[in-house]
Amino acid sequence: MPGSTPPIDAVPPYERPFARLRATLRRLYHGDSRAALRFQAAALIVDLAIIALFIAQPVLKNTEAFLYVDYSVAAVLAIDIGARMLASRRPWHRLKQPVVLLDLFILITLLLPETLINFGFLRIVRLWSLSKTGRLWQPLRRKGLDEWELPARAVVNLVTFLFLATGFIYTTFFRNDGLEGYLDALYFTVASVTTTGYGDITLDGSWGKLTSIVVMIIGISLFVQLAQAIFKPAKVHFTCPQCGLQRHDTDAVHCKACGHILNIPNDES
Repeated sequence: MPGSTPPIDAVPPYERPFARLRATLRRLYHGDSRAALRFQAAALIVDLAIIALFIAQPVLKNTEAFLYVDYSVAAVLAIDIGARMLASRRPWHRLKQPVVLLDLFILITLLLPETLINFGFLRIVRLWSLSKTGRLWQPLRRKGLDEWELPARAVVNLVTFLFLATGFIYTTFFRNDGLEGYLDALYFTVASVTTTGYGDITLDGSWGKLTSIVVMIIGISLFVQLAQAIFKPAKVHFTCPQCGLQRHDTDAVHCKACGHILNIPNDES
């Protein structure tokens, strides 16, 4: 297969240590052994800790430790990106994937915090990229809780948008440094998304009104998506052998996309 990794025995002797490293990383990132599962759980915890730091960035940026934290996160993210590239069987193909390009952009903002400070709010989009890659949902799938994945994805989309919009509004409209200005931006974002009214905090000018409209429209759409994910009938994950459709009704006999007969296993079979 083009781009696949040859067996270690077929690799020239001087390249074998590198090939063994790639094989080890592949087992850790994609394997299902006990050691691999522990490694994947630790990697997920690190990812979530990084996202928490991204959320806290407006509060941390005026502290003496900010640059140390920023560069430390950059080092961890760079190691993770590099390790996943090595673990991939098609590293150059992986480099073209949107979630990887997003990680690289986030890495650049971490390496150049003073130059790209106005783009720092985009770092929270890493939460969305974790959701898209599926790493966030592996624990649910292993425990047989697939039915919770769709509502959880909807919650992640909403949370990502809330903090993305908050970061943009804080950077663009609120000049108060530290926690007070960030809380004002978060309050305005939640008030816009829930359409409950603004109270004493509004955005000035035509650009502010346009921002309010966009936040309200996207926020309402995400709330509708969340409601649909919670209340619509549950789906099961089962790959159709003919067309590849992965989500079906729990009692489906035929694939809705191609009509192929399905044999979905259940607890009673």
